[in-house]
Amino acid sequence: MNDFQLLIIGAGPGGYTAALRAAKLGLRTAVVEAREPGGTCVNRGCVPTKTLLHSSEVFRAARDGAAIGVHAPDISINMEEIFAHKASVSETLSKGVEGLFKSAKVPLVRGTAKITAPHTVTVTDADGNVTQYTADNILIATGSVPARPPIPGLDLPGVMTSDELLAGTDHLYRSIVIIGGGVIGVEFATFYADLGCDVTLIEGLAHLLPTLDRELGQNLALILKKAGVKVFTGAMVDSVEPCTASDDAPEGDFAVNFTVKGAPQRVSAEAVLCAIGRRPYHDDLFAPELLPELNKRSIAVNDDYETSIPGIYAIGDVSSRIQLAHVAAAQGTDCVNRIAAKLSPDGAAAAVPPVGRNIVPSCIYSRPEIAVVGMTDAEAKEASIPVKVGKCVMGANARTLICNPGRSFMKVVANAETGEVIGAQLMCPNATDMISGIAEGMANHLTAAQLLAAMRPHPTFEEALSDALQDLCEKLAR
Repeated sequence: MNDFQLLIIGAGPGGYTAALRAAKLGLRTAVVEAREPGGTCVNRGCVPTKTLLHSSEVFRAARDGAAIGVHAPDISINMEEIFAHKASVSETLSKGVEGLFKSAKVPLVRGTAKITAPHTVTVTDADGNVTQYTADNILIATGSVPARPPIPGLDLPGVMTSDELLAGTDHLYRSIVIIGGGVIGVEFATFYADLGCDVTLIEGLAHLLPTLDRELGQNLALILKKAGVKVFTGAMVDSVEPCTASDDAPEGDFAVNFTVKGAPQRVSAEAVLCAIGRRPYHDDLFAPELLPELNKRSIAVNDDYETSIPGIYAIGDVSSRIQLAHVAAAQGTDCVNRIAAKLSPDGAAAAVPPVGRNIVPSCIYSRPEIAVVGMTDAEAKEASIPVKVGKCVMGANARTLICNPGRSFMKVVANAETGEVIGAQLMCPNATDMISGIAEGMANHLTAAQLLAAMRPHPTFEEALSDALQDLCEKLAR
């Protein structure tokens, strides 16, 4: 008999959710993790960045409070304390994950895993000791790491990815250039702009947040510019290099060379953040004679999350085209249910319906927040789906007037023939907390009229959703 029925490599959201589900279903399960439990999300991604953004939001609100009668003339920040708070939150959550493993009687094996045979994993601990484990099934949940494209100078000491930046700093940068205007880039731009840093944000495509509805990125660019951020879109970075005497910059600063509409540009800063994206992480995970099929850089899997090697599965960033913690968690539960069903077709796995894998909300913690789900009207048209769009610009919304977050709006997309809601884009405070209601409606194939039937309280930001749905219903009726 193998040591375990399921051995999971990686203790991030996908891995720990899968492990807890497997334990509940009675599978002999263990988790291998080389770093802190909780993975990137808890320790180097979602949680620490949102903790930093909460600190900067509190500072910005107090600094700008005079307009609403709040005067804080002596307000200041301490970066060492801000980063210590960030570390404390991550540590608490990481220990919480470890506590859940103990409660579920799931062994946490510390070390670096390598799959050496279809049912065999060797683990090397921090002291170099190697232990071999066997398992009926192996689940890979190793996540992703920051990408560094082959741009000259991105490997210079001091040029950071989000991992290095979040590792901690004891001072506020005078200036920073952020390469990449996706989710990671705009969140760090928001954080540093809040604190008064001189921020330059460079995006290679035509607008910020290029994978989302164009209006979201364009609106965010205007808001960031108003906050003092220098935003360049359609700009390709050519190189990063140490500043020279001609840059008139302090010693140790960096110069970033880039091209906008054929014109060369150069900007200097104390720090450079490469936020161009993340790549699946499966480096040195497999023995050379045991390599799975890949889909570009991701591990290829079938509908059951199984790789080309029978009995070896993969979930989350390492295999998914959508790199989000909640996607990894949903896939982890679904994958374990499927494994358990194979082991015991009449078992308890069928008691929990799977989370829909095609309706994925996505959140950006800019100011104001952005949250999206489903299709944009442009994507629907590309797919030859006739659509109508309802929209509410929130200038007359009471909560928006109270908070004054900048131009805010909601858009809801519906199939023009059936009225079923197929997408939504929100840009307003608390958008990240409201998007789940729309996702729930989409998962149950609700129409715009059915979503409109819900009464929404006053005064709330969510009232604007009723206005957008009302606009949509009127257009659908024409």
